[in-house]
Amino acid sequence: MTMFSAAPIGSPRTRPRAHVVPIVLGSAAAMGAVALVAYLLWPTWGSGGANAPDKLPVSVGGTLFNLPVTAIRMKIQRHSGPQERIDLDFVYPSLEPPGAPKHVTADTVEAAVQSIDRIFLSISAHHDALSPEQRTATIYPRYLDQAAVTPADGLTMRMFRADTPYGSEDLYSAASPALTARCTRDAATPGMCLSERRVGGADLTFRFPRSWLSQWRETAEAMDRLTAQLRGPKG
Repeated sequence: MTMFSAAPIGSPRTRPRAHVVPIVLGSAAAMGAVALVAYLLWPTWGSGGANAPDKLPVSVGGTLFNLPVTAIRMKIQRHSGPQERIDLDFVYPSLEPPGAPKHVTADTVEAAVQSIDRIFLSISAHHDALSPEQRTATIYPRYLDQAAVTPADGLTMRMFRADTPYGSEDLYSAASPALTARCTRDAATPGMCLSERRVGGADLTFRFPRSWLSQWRETAEAMDRLTAQLRGPKG
């Protein structure tokens, strides 16, 4: 007599287990796919926004400069690309870009007034105007007093005549390191100096306190370093 098993193949007891395995594997695969898609689509920016670049490539008069963003004084100028003029300032003598300005109230304004520790710089397209060197050689001599004074250490000072457009200013010059600066005289406000140089299609105008001329070599070298640091790759 043929004997039959009490639990034949395909009995109801084995069917649920056979169906569970594909369901579990399918669920795991689906969850893995969802996790992968979520990872790929998840935003990569933080709540504070993307980090801004430290420097901006700016073209002035067709000449490229790499400018520290925090040194640019006007927010409207803080963008890359061609610009007609851009204004900056740097902490002296470190020549680092300044930090964020401190909030000043009516109660703290007097305490906040300090001596100037910045060197200011304007870069503007010159459009083939008379160069600073030409102005020094051909224009200024017409208005200078004939007497020359050498205060110290190779720095020459000449006064502009009172009846000229520069009547309240003096002209300082030195050969090594090279320096030419037109400075207002100390009065109700401390005197300030203006020194210009041409780089490609742009004129660089530095402004600094006249009192810094007591260490004029360091000031002249600082302007040279800034010019080299800010100049972009030469085309």
